[in-house]
Formats: sequence, C-alpha cells, structure tokens
Amino acid sequence: MAAKQKDTYKIFTEFLAEQKQRMTNQRELILKTLCKQKKHVTAEQLYEILKKTDKSIGHATVYRTMKLLAEAGIARELNFGEGSVRYEPDTDNTHHDHLVCVDCGENVEFFDEEIEKLQNAIAEKHGYKLQDHSMNLYGTCSKCQEKKSN
Repeated sequence: MAAKQKDTYKIFTEFLAEQKQRMTNQRELILKTLCKQKKHVTAEQLYEILKKTDKSIGHATVYRTMKLLAEAGIARELNFGEGSVRYEPDTDNTHHDHLVCVDCGENVEFFDEEIEKLQNAIAEKHGYKLQDHSMNLYGTCSKCQEKKSN
C-alpha cells in the first residue's frame, strides 16, 4: 500500500471508530478502488468496477461507504447538474475547479491563480473571509463542438 493510501486508510479507520463502525474488507476495497480512479466516478460506476473484483458487493454497501468517505473528508462529492453525484478522492488537499461539457459530461480539472485572487478580492469586498469554494464552468468540449459542426 502506498504511503498516501496508508494515511487515507488510517484516517478512514479512525473516522469509522468514532462512528462506532469498523473497517470491513469491502470498505477497504471501495477506498482503494476510489483512490485508483483517474476520473470522477458515480457510486454506480464504482459499483460496476468493484463487481469485477468482489461479486458479493452490493449497491447499498457502495453507496453507504461513499457517503462515509465524503463525511470523513476522503472523497469529495461533485454535482455537475447531470442528476447524479460524482466522487473524487480528496486526499491531497489541492484545490482545483472544473470545466464540464454539457453534452458528453467530460470534465477537466484546472487551477488558475488569477481566478483564485479575484475570488478572494470579491469576498473581501463584501466583508467575507473566504474559507472554501467550488467552481464548475459549463460549456461544450472540443470533441462535441467538432461533432456538431459535421
């Protein structure tokens, strides 16, 4: 297990203990599988991936565990307006924003220092001290633009 995964495992185990729950083999498998994902996934997509490894895993186990991972601060819930929640590992504490294609759902993570400065300035202007934010920009990706033009 990689160092980052060990830390995540420890955080989740401690969180579960506080909730008077325990780390099960299936919860551990869900955690490891989520951390390996390169894209944002829904609980259903994660379930389909997990089913290949553990045929006994159930929908409810995956959905409940994803909620627990979000509550523990290990997974971040993302809502791109498509009717389902997507998850991404939230283990490296690096902030980023998202570009989301309204046609195919493809999304790109990005960070822009100028945008961050502007958001802080806007918050200050209105008497706020910014603690966190979430920004999703919606548009049409280049692949979908190309399909539409043909």
